[in-house]
Parts: sequence; C-alpha cells; structure tokens
Amino acid sequence: MREPRVRVLLVIDQFEDPTNGTTVSARRFAAALRRRGHEVRVACYADDATQRSDAPHPADDVVRYPLRRRGVPGFDRVVAAQGWVLAKPDDDVLREALRWADIAHVMSPFWLGSRAQRLAGALGVPATAAFHVQPENVTYSLGLGRVRPLNDLVYAVFRPFYDRFGHVHCPSRFIADELRNHGYRASLHVVSNGVDPRFVPRRLPKRGDLAGRFVITMTGRLSREKRQDVLLEAVRRSRHAERIQVVLAGRGPLAERYARLGRSLPHPPVIGFLSQDALRDVLASSDLYVHAADAEIEAVGCLEAVATGLVPVIADARASATGQFALDERSLFRAGDPTDLARAIDYWVEHDDERARMGSVYAELGAEHAIDRCVPRIEEMLLRAVAEQGRAADPTALDHEDTEGRTHGRSHER
Repeated sequence: MREPRVRVLLVIDQFEDPTNGTTVSARRFAAALRRRGHEVRVACYADDATQRSDAPHPADDVVRYPLRRRGVPGFDRVVAAQGWVLAKPDDDVLREALRWADIAHVMSPFWLGSRAQRLAGALGVPATAAFHVQPENVTYSLGLGRVRPLNDLVYAVFRPFYDRFGHVHCPSRFIADELRNHGYRASLHVVSNGVDPRFVPRRLPKRGDLAGRFVITMTGRLSREKRQDVLLEAVRRSRHAERIQVVLAGRGPLAERYARLGRSLPHPPVIGFLSQDALRDVLASSDLYVHAADAEIEAVGCLEAVATGLVPVIADARASATGQFALDERSLFRAGDPTDLARAIDYWVEHDDERARMGSVYAELGAEHAIDRCVPRIEEMLLRAVAEQGRAADPTALDHEDTEGRTHGRSHER
C-alpha cells in the first residue's frame, strides 16, 4: 500500500547557494520527495525577502517562505568562511509556513531552526531534524579544529536543540556515534544524503589541457578542515609528479593560498567551483579521486566520484566519516601525512589494470547510495513522526523548556 502523501516544510538557513554541501543535499532531498508525490516548501534566507511565499521559485519550482539575513557580530567571518548564510527568524512567516505543513524538517541548528521548532510545537506540527553542521566546521575556521575539548563544547552547545526533537537524521554511522557519545537522546536515523542519479560510471577523453596527464580530482570547500594542502604536497613528493594534474573542484577562503602552493608543481592545480554537469565531466575524465579532509560528516563528493567509477584515496581521520567508503587499505592514507598519501597515489599510478578493476567495484558502492534509494528511509522517519505526534497543539511550547528533550523512550537507530 502506498505511503500517504504529506506536506513537508524544509527549514534551512540557505537553500540557494550551489557551493554549499548542505544546500545541495537539501535541494536533492526536496526534489526526491516531490518525485515520490509529496509537497515540499522551504523556509530559508532569500535575497529578495519580499518575494510572495505562495509563488514557486523559477529555479526549481519550489515555493519559498523568504527570510532576511541575520548577522552575528564577532562571528561573521567564521560564518562566511564556511559559505554559510544565517537566516533571521520571522514569526509571521514561519507560522504561515507551519500552518501549511504536515511536518517540518529542520536542517540547521541555529536561530531559525530553534525558533521554527518552538513554533511548530505551539501549532501542533511535528518536527524532525538533521545533523549537518559538524563542530569541526566551526572550530577549524577559528584555527582550533584539533582542540578536542573545544569540539566537545560545541557538541554540548548543540545538544539542547537536538534533544527537543524525537527523530534526527544522521548522514553517517560515524556522526550518529558521535552524537550518542556526547549524550544526545533523540532517535537517530542513519541514512546517507544520497548521490544524484546522474553520477554514473562513464569515461570521457581528456580535454586538451589535461591530455596525457594523470588527473587527480578532489571536491569540497577550500577551507582548513578539508586539507587540500595535503594533496598538493603529496603530489610534490610523488615519483610521478611530472605526470600529475590536480583539479580542486570548489571555492572557499583558501583558494588563493592553494593557488600559491601549487605554482611550483610541474602542473599547477586547476582550482574553481564546477556546476554539477561540469563536475560530472571532470570526474569522467579523471584517473583518481582523493579526499584528504580531517573532518567530514559524510562527503557526498566522494560518493559522487566513486559512483562515476573512480577509485578513491581517503584520509583515515578520526573526525571524518569518509573512510567508511574505502574498500581496502589501498584506498586509505594517514590523515595529514602527505608522504603516506604520495605512497598511495604512486601505487595507483603504477597499477592501471587494478585501478580499472577496482573502479568498477567502487561504482557499485556508489550506486548503493543513490538518493532515490536513501530518501524512502528518511521519508519513513517523517511519516513516523507525523503518526506519533499528529496535530495536537501544545500552547505552552513557547513558554518553557521541554525538560524531557522530546525523546520517545529508547533510541531507535537505523
């Protein structure tokens, strides 16, 4: 029997920026829900906050409830460094959105998400959450990413927010374990954010400036925790540096620094943001994918690469989930160690046949994470929350803290 259709309100600070990983995941999630027959609208920051909330956005035909930008004195630099925009809650806008919705799914833990959850409780609208902002995203921007007590503190700051929800989506087992280890009490649903179905195994001839070179691609924001510097230094130390061309697909505050670091390589890196179509083409003409990040909740960029048929080489970082995609030790290197990464790169440069064989195996792994396979499991979480709470209003939700944390007995982890 077909699941009931519901009206889903996504609450997210920004829904427009195609360079932000959470935004990309949210847009794919919205499209997948709509393909499954649900209605989806979004409460988010919009450049023109006077846009009619009942008018579909021309970019993707999804209705926005537009909000203004919120500044954070003293932290605007950190916010901008991560490519974030924070939305300023507007009770009138949020009430209108929530009255339309059967359920709200909150995708960021800041002022907008917190206020939306409180108003949802007052209106009797069930709400779920997603954990997309890793504490290391904040602390690395401050130059303190390796200070574990500070990361623990950020987990503690986020915990009261997430404990107000009965159900929380976690994109990886790694981040679910981190939340449980830090005392989070909600039911945790481990489901990948999913790969766009257009990322499939294919090969393209290398364009003129890449012809004859061994192309290594890494996707992701150019920020401290992603560690593109380790890849550049590894190429410098490689026995095959004369053949290697690095492509850093992304933008961020360290773009100029990485351009300077790469100037002395035999082939300076190609750096810049790529549209999804351009990224698919670059991956299809690449020879190897590297993911050097010290901190990562999942890394859909790595999944996109393996779905295309690329072998990955991934940092075994303690605060990164991406190592889960390595099928054997040849696809791992010691985090932060360019010499060990150079060793792994040299192995794959020198073993073309094995790289081709394993590329096909990795493509099967990528297919298992296709978004249309993942979304039904998140859909199940949403429908369960609707069934549990219904639409019974809670008029006191805005007046006091919910000391029970809105949990429902034992944790139900998937």
